Amino acid sequence: MNEEQAPEKKDLARRLLSFFPAIAKPEYKHGINTKLKWTGIALLCYLLLSWTPVFGVDREASFEQFRFLEIVLGSKFGSLMTLGIGPIVTAGIIMQLLVGSKIINWDTTKPEGRKKFQTWNKLLGISLAFLEAIVFVIAGALPVTGGAPIIVAVIFQLALGGIIVILLDELVTKWGFGSGISLFIAAGVATQLFIGLLSPLAAGGRYAGGIPGFIFGLLEGNSYSAMIYLIPVITTAVILSIVVYVQHINVEIPLSFSKIRGFGRPWALKLLYTSNIPVILTAALLANVQLLARVGTHITPEGLTCGLLGCFDQSNNALSGAVYYLSAPGGGSVYNSFLMEIITGTLIHTEVFRALTYMLFLVIGSVIFSVFWVNTAGMGASTVAGQLGGAGMQISGYRRDDRVMESVLNRYIPALSVLGGIAIGLLAATADLIGAIGTGTGILLTVMIMYNYYEQLQRENLDEAHPFIRKLAGG
Repeated sequence: MNEEQAPEKKDLARRLLSFFPAIAKPEYKHGINTKLKWTGIALLCYLLLSWTPVFGVDREASFEQFRFLEIVLGSKFGSLMTLGIGPIVTAGIIMQLLVGSKIINWDTTKPEGRKKFQTWNKLLGISLAFLEAIVFVIAGALPVTGGAPIIVAVIFQLALGGIIVILLDELVTKWGFGSGISLFIAAGVATQLFIGLLSPLAAGGRYAGGIPGFIFGLLEGNSYSAMIYLIPVITTAVILSIVVYVQHINVEIPLSFSKIRGFGRPWALKLLYTSNIPVILTAALLANVQLLARVGTHITPEGLTCGLLGCFDQSNNALSGAVYYLSAPGGGSVYNSFLMEIITGTLIHTEVFRALTYMLFLVIGSVIFSVFWVNTAGMGASTVAGQLGGAGMQISGYRRDDRVMESVLNRYIPALSVLGGIAIGLLAATADLIGAIGTGTGILLTVMIMYNYYEQLQRENLDEAHPFIRKLAGG
């Protein structure tokens, strides 16, 4: 048997993954209606599982302290979607660090290297689903109502939910639009935005929605209360506008067809070259740090819950330690944000330093992950130049040579990966500090995700699409 006829030798990860379900790739390219159908099915499954409670968890438990984790991880505590995208994103972070630092020497610019990366990333994600489920239960994030058998059952349900998310992400990636990770984050944040802007329900003496709170404040003649409710609505609108504007900042590279003179098109290299991936990975890393801070804690005589990374009060707000300086001022509440502390005159000097460290963490983390993502996701100058050359294109004004295109692209792509990481980190941190509804990170991610979906729709053949979809995409 010659080399071409020899069966493919599977590595350890592929052999182990053969015991788990997987989503097969479609055999032919689907139309827009099919893609929308499978994207909708994945989203519906995610929403249904988000409202399916975990058996063995206290139904009366409050998970208010985990609202930030729910947004950045696309999760809902107490349900089968408690882990959300945490396992798969954490696996991505670990693999990015290992490959980016050359601890694992895989050439991800080649198909075989990318296949290895994706295979081990999935296997690590499944492993982390079980590990994170154990950590959530041990840390007391989900109060279990029973003994050892119930604890085991809860861990299994949480891990199963994490594995289902991995499969749903595969389903969206292969059969639908974009990625499941982005879709689930957007769905979770959109729910929070709807409640934070429009819900008339009140809890703890405060309206859930900023707009109803503003209206009722005016009707009651309490202008101060009305202003407090209005500020988060204004900051949310400002962040929305800024993100949409930044999305349009780009550098245009003129391309032409080498075999057809006079035909070409501009290619836009965006400032946010790596899109929302860096801030997703940074926020997930931050979420994992906050979870680890609750492992191995003890109660002090003052009633504080303290661990290796810091202390929490009875409302689970960070009070000291590393976890304090890696969280936004105000505990994530839009009505206790850094900006609100300035307006109400309650700002203290430690909160200023806390805001700076939080911003630096998001910016530096976003830059690191942006650079790593360019190098591992086939977005580097050499890979892109090879793709353009393979498509029969060249940069106008330069001779057709992949090395020439690579040298031109090297003027822009490395710089854009760094500047884009800085920009998205600053936007996310600023939005958190001024109290945008849905958290700054969440609203930033959602706007970018929806904008990316809009761009993908524009690139699709819309002839068979519903008239509403054609109108939405400007077709």
